[in-house]
Amino acid sequence: MKRETLFLKVVVFLMGLPVLALCIFLLPDIAEFFAELNPKLDFLQYPFLIGLYVTALVFFIALFQTLKLLSYIDKNQAFSELSVRALKNIKYCAITISALYVVFMPLIYLMAEVDDAPGMILIGMVIIFGCMVVAVFAAVLQKLLKSAIDIKSENDLTV
Repeated sequence: MKRETLFLKVVVFLMGLPVLALCIFLLPDIAEFFAELNPKLDFLQYPFLIGLYVTALVFFIALFQTLKLLSYIDKNQAFSELSVRALKNIKYCAITISALYVVFMPLIYLMAEVDDAPGMILIGMVIIFGCMVVAVFAAVLQKLLKSAIDIKSENDLTV
């Protein structure tokens, strides 16, 4: 295993730990807090909680795809269709997370309005735009990698 990818794999693993802790310890409390703040909308507590868990699941899928991409780099298969597919999956995961937060943004707004915490809206917007930046970056890398693979295969056929 290469030293550079080992460091990146550890970083990816460390990125997943706080999200896992958040899912286990904090998300149920957030859903109960939402139900307490909005008694008229307490029926939305469980869909809100399920949406947050789906978001976390998609995040873990993106992290897994990142680990796969790093393992392809270790195996000297960085310029392969497998890498392009992993980048495409990361792009779709980022778009999915953004879309889920856009859908749940009205609920976050209601929670922030009742609790008088405008920072919650800002956090939701940062997550939406941050995921869109990741999606655009993954799409650019996907196109570049696809072009590099095409050029490489063309050069292999020329010789």
